[in-house]
Amino acid sequence: MTPPCYPVAGVGRFAAGADPVKRGQILDGAKRVFMKLGYDAASMNDVTREAGVSKGTIYVYFQSKEDLFGALVEREKSEFDAAIQQILAESKTADEGLRRYALAYAHFILDTEMIPTMRILLGVLDRMPTLCQRFFASSPTNIKALLQDYIAAAHEKGELEVEDTELAARQFIDMCAAGYFKKRLFNDIPVRPDDEEIARVVDSGLRMFMNFYGPKNAEHSG
Repeated sequence: MTPPCYPVAGVGRFAAGADPVKRGQILDGAKRVFMKLGYDAASMNDVTREAGVSKGTIYVYFQSKEDLFGALVEREKSEFDAAIQQILAESKTADEGLRRYALAYAHFILDTEMIPTMRILLGVLDRMPTLCQRFFASSPTNIKALLQDYIAAAHEKGELEVEDTELAARQFIDMCAAGYFKKRLFNDIPVRPDDEEIARVVDSGLRMFMNFYGPKNAEHSG
């Protein structure tokens, strides 16, 4: 477990393994190495060279290559989770929040290293199940949990009519991605869709979701 980040009392320097800038420098270097070489081919020596730190320094922050990769995955997830949390908090209506969420998720799939990272994880799944569990682990702040809570809040306000918020969240994620996730995972998107096409797909998925879960659906029940 990484020690808390605080300077040594009276010295103004961080305790060993606690400097967030140095930790970020190592993770940035590791990201470039893993994306270029993959997990198995990459070594801690490769990361030290890319990050510009000594081998002794890297082991102060991370116990092993698995620990380093896991920390990198968690950092990438946490940054996106925080962005999604802000998007939903700033949205005034359910459909505005859902649309902004969907656009952010589509761009996350298409424009970040999330899918290449997943490919690396799938390649070591049988040998390193705990590493994959760190990626897929549920938490109160992951993007599906945040969406589920948002849908539940919209239901309470009468903006949506949803009996199973967990199911509705999964359905919305699948609809707004509209196949982008699997196509990107299996490298079946030779040309990135332009922003207009992404918006068209998102808006179509949002209309289907709102047609089913929107408040007017209650009028037709029974």
